[in-house]
Amino acid sequence: MGYIVMFLIGFGLAVSGGVTLIAYMNFLPAGVSWLEYLIFIKDRIECYFLPVGIFLMALALYRFPNNP
Repeated sequence: MGYIVMFLIGFGLAVSGGVTLIAYMNFLPAGVSWLEYLIFIKDRIECYFLPVGIFLMALALYRFPNNP
């Protein structure tokens, strides 16, 4: 049961981080370059939710696949 919760938390974090990254891409048509975009998202904590969420999902799926 705990692994399902860990997977769902990871999924929520990954969705939140991915949506945030896509939302910040709206700065690109406003004249911001890709380098400036990457520098901008480097300083935002909510953009790190995507890799953390993917890590939690992978941990729940691959680290403990046989445990009920």
